[in-house]
Amino acid sequence: MTLSRIQVKDVETLRAIAHPLRGRLLGALRADGPATASQLGRRFGESSGSTSYHLRQLARYGFVVEDEQQPSRRERRWRAVHDVTSFDPVDFLDDDAGREALDMVARQQLQHLVRTAEQWHRERPGWPREWADAAEHSDLLLRLRRADLAQLSRELFEVAQQWVARQRPASDPQARPVSVHLLTIPTRGRAE
Repeated sequence: MTLSRIQVKDVETLRAIAHPLRGRLLGALRADGPATASQLGRRFGESSGSTSYHLRQLARYGFVVEDEQQPSRRERRWRAVHDVTSFDPVDFLDDDAGREALDMVARQQLQHLVRTAEQWHRERPGWPREWADAAEHSDLLLRLRRADLAQLSRELFEVAQQWVARQRPASDPQARPVSVHLLTIPTRGRAE
């Protein structure tokens, strides 16, 4: 199994996922599978009208579609089309609207990273010891050239991609969802 991917090339499509609720809706559909606007509204404390509108916007830009299996005629169930959304930030740096959309997406990603890490650290004492021992949260500071950084980023993603193919089915009672965040960024000055 390989990750399916949508490559965003234009500002309007990037802005479509830059909206905080749309990012959360898309993430929920990717992580948990198809859902209705009402189900997602309850999950995120939003009205079904609001989630329905934002799901239609995601559909307009090709991120979600109506699920093939509909539980009823009354309410549509939606599913994510792709596993991953990719974009090259340099495609958007020369444009004010592009930089604004990039900033919005980056803030959402950082907030998600912080929420995920904080949740793990809060809940870690309640996890079985072997799970706590298997998890990793560390950082490294390397001195690299630009080409080295690009290669490192590609190689880390390739390793993660290999594990996508090896992941366990949802029916496996011993398997748990595992959040993997890849962050390779240059810094200026000294580490704090």
